[in-house]
Amino acid sequence: MPESAALAAIALAKPSALRQRGAVNLRDFILLTLICLIWAASNVLSKIVVGDWQVPPLFFAAIRFALVLAVTLPWLRPVPRPVWRIVLIGVLMGAGNFALLFIGLQTASPSAAAVVIQAGVPITTLLSIVLLGERIHWRRALGIALTLVGVLVVVWRPGLALSAGLVFVLGAAFSGSLGAVLMKQTEEIAPLRFQAWVALTACIPLTLATTAFETGQWSAAISAGWPFLAALLFSALIVSVIAHTAYYALIARYEANLLAPLTLITPLATIALGVMITGDQLDERMIAGSAIALLGVLIVAVRRTGAPIAQAQEHA
Repeated sequence: MPESAALAAIALAKPSALRQRGAVNLRDFILLTLICLIWAASNVLSKIVVGDWQVPPLFFAAIRFALVLAVTLPWLRPVPRPVWRIVLIGVLMGAGNFALLFIGLQTASPSAAAVVIQAGVPITTLLSIVLLGERIHWRRALGIALTLVGVLVVVWRPGLALSAGLVFVLGAAFSGSLGAVLMKQTEEIAPLRFQAWVALTACIPLTLATTAFETGQWSAAISAGWPFLAALLFSALIVSVIAHTAYYALIARYEANLLAPLTLITPLATIALGVMITGDQLDERMIAGSAIALLGVLIVAVRRTGAPIAQAQEHA
């Protein structure tokens, strides 16, 4: 999403007796770092696909989920209950989230998008307050305010029009956050089964949308050639199936306080890769906005010792 936009909000919504309170061991730290770097690479790669290669964004999202569905098809059963809720979650976190993100990345830089998508953390918290009646401490309220201020600094440039691409990215964050809040009210679901159902419920509306609103999809994909196929395989298999599943394994093993600061590697690595690969501009405004937003995310994500896990609204 960028790839870590809502995964932990789902995974941390329910408590686990297996979570460790000690430090993350070296092997798992290396694994988490690798996962974050994979997510960051996917963010930049998605920008190249829809921006530089001009592959239609809805088509890219549809074919990505079609491939994920093909791989995870055996995990569709047993059917999660209630079905309507998992379908709605899949539409929000799959179709809505990725469609808006990829549309935004056509014009937005991956660096700016990586910061703006972090708004999903406070949005998830705010939606939990409104929809679930949860309460927050003043500390998390401060974190929400800082994140939103930082995002505003990145999105809005004095004297210039609001970046349309980043508005779409902000919409993607909202869609993913709403899905994450709904996920808190569902029964436990295995990671691969969740991936399978998100792929199924996203693939159908995205296929209909690209057929109705986009043209030249296959010609653009063929024109991009083997690099596009490699990007598709990486985003569907390495990112969605392998990296996400590995992250679920870690989140079931460790406390949120241990992993939340480390997952900020993703936006930081995205900014670095964006500057090096896609030529993103890293000016004072971008640096200041990113610092404020990521500080706010850290405050929201890291809970006080002893706080109930069910109240944590994390980013992933």
